[in-house]
Amino acid sequence: MLLKDYSCTDFAAELASKAPVPGGGGVAALTGALGTALGRMVCSLTSGKKKYADVEEDIQRINAEAEKIQTRLLELIDEDAQNFYPLSQTYGLPKDTEEQKAKKEETLQACFKVAIQGPVEIMRCCHEAVGLCQEVSVKGSKLAISDAGCAVLLLKAAIQSAWLNVVVNLNCIKDEEFKKALRDELIPMMEKDAAVCDAVFADVESRL
Repeated sequence: MLLKDYSCTDFAAELASKAPVPGGGGVAALTGALGTALGRMVCSLTSGKKKYADVEEDIQRINAEAEKIQTRLLELIDEDAQNFYPLSQTYGLPKDTEEQKAKKEETLQACFKVAIQGPVEIMRCCHEAVGLCQEVSVKGSKLAISDAGCAVLLLKAAIQSAWLNVVVNLNCIKDEEFKKALRDELIPMMEKDAAVCDAVFADVESRL
């Protein structure tokens, strides 16, 4: 059974156990999906209302784009777990001889690059969702504005949680060019998203 298909109760129980997955990456993906879903809730409560007829097209577009992101983030709960598994197995490889040590290190380096892909993709997906939730916080129904505020808080948490899961792998990777490319992409993106989320939250709070 896929992790994304667990009940809330079973997911939380598995998370609290000694099992290696789900962990921080899976939780980041789930949190991002929930934040995105809250943004879609605002769309659902806005769509079809005469008062918001002038933004109906925008609301429909936001909802459609957010649905794709939500679906992808839910998939990433399991992808992240699958990507981590080879790394967890590699730690048990023998290292008694120099040849074994070299083979283990080579395998570890390859596995770190696989394990990092999940949280990187989570950050990218949540980045897209932040922009959509920012837009819906302005154009969506005022009756649901608090949900837009909650949405960006969850997305900010998801992005920062995913980043920590990037860093824990990034610090073990020796390929400096690979590391620099990811840092150059993700750090500015995370800082921008945090600022946008904080601004949306403050705006929503001021309008309640």
